[in-house]
Amino acid sequence: MQMTVTPESFPIAGTFTISRGSKTEAKVVTVRLTDGVFVGQGECVPYARYGETVESVVQVLSALVPEVADGLDRVGLQTRLKPGAARNALDCAFWDLEAKRAGKPVWQLAKLPEPKPLSVTYTLSLGTPESMRAAAEKEAHRPLLKVKLGGEGDVERIRAVRAGAPNAAIIVDANEGWSLDQYKALAPVFLDLGVKLVEQPFPAGNDEALLGLDRVLPVCADESCHDTASLASLKGKYDAVNIKLDKTGGLTEALLMRDAAVEAGFQIMIGCMVGSSLAMAPAFLVGQGAAFVDLDGPLLLARDREPSIAYDGAVMSVPPRGLWG
Repeated sequence: MQMTVTPESFPIAGTFTISRGSKTEAKVVTVRLTDGVFVGQGECVPYARYGETVESVVQVLSALVPEVADGLDRVGLQTRLKPGAARNALDCAFWDLEAKRAGKPVWQLAKLPEPKPLSVTYTLSLGTPESMRAAAEKEAHRPLLKVKLGGEGDVERIRAVRAGAPNAAIIVDANEGWSLDQYKALAPVFLDLGVKLVEQPFPAGNDEALLGLDRVLPVCADESCHDTASLASLKGKYDAVNIKLDKTGGLTEALLMRDAAVEAGFQIMIGCMVGSSLAMAPAFLVGQGAAFVDLDGPLLLARDREPSIAYDGAVMSVPPRGLWG
C-alpha cells in the first residue's frame, strides 16, 4: 500500500470572515492511498482553533506512510491517531479505497440506507450590517441561511439579514463570541426575527452557564463537541450538536457519534470547514436525516475539484462516485 500526502489550496470567492479572522483561500491536505490497482482519497482542513496547521497535519500523516505500507488499516487508525483533521483525511481515504476494491458504494459497506439529496444551508460571513444585507438579498431564495456573528452589533446584523431575506429561516453562529448577558439579551430578539438556533455562543471551556439556563433560543454545540466521548459533558447544556468530520477524525467516528447523539436526545447538525467537494462527500452520508445540513463549503469557493458535487440552489446532489465513495 502506497500513501501520498499533499497540501492543496482552493481560492475562496471573495473573503470568508468569522469572529476569529478572515481568509481568502481554503488550505487543505489530501491523502491518496493505492494498492497498485485502486486509488482512495480523502481531504481534511486543518483548523488553528484546535492547534492544527497544514504543516503539522502533513507531518503527522507523513509519519504514518511506513505503517500504512506495513498494514495499518482503517480500524487500527482509530486508536493510532487522535480525533482531528489528520485522522479524517486518512480515514476517508480508507473508506474510498474499500469501496473501490469492493465495487460497492461506501453507504452499502457501512450498512446505511441509500442516500438522498439534501437541503443545505448557505453561510453568510461576518461583516457590516450593510454588507450582510446585500449578501442576504443575493441568497434570499434559499430556505435556510447560516449567519456568522461576532458579539457587538449582532442585533443590527440579523435585522439586516432578515430585511434582505424576509422568507429564509436563519441559524446563527457566534463562534464562542457571546457572554451570558448577551445570550439573555439577544435570544428573545433573535426569536422574534425568525432565528431557529445559535451555535456555540460561549467559549468551549466556559459553557457551564448553559446548565439550568432557560434556552429559549436553542443552542448547538460546535467547539465544545468533538467526538462520541464529548457527548456526556454536553447533556443539559446543549440542544443540538454539530458533527464535523475534521473534529471526529473521519467518517468512522462521525457515524458512531451521530447514532449516539440521536440516542442521547440531541438534534443533529452536520457541518464542515471551508473545503472542496472531496471533504463534503463523506459528510453527506452523516447528513442523512440531520435537522440542519451545513455542507456548503464548495459554494464558497471560486474553484472546486473535478468531478465535484452538484448543487442546485439549496439542494446538494449525491456525490459522484468518481469523486469519492
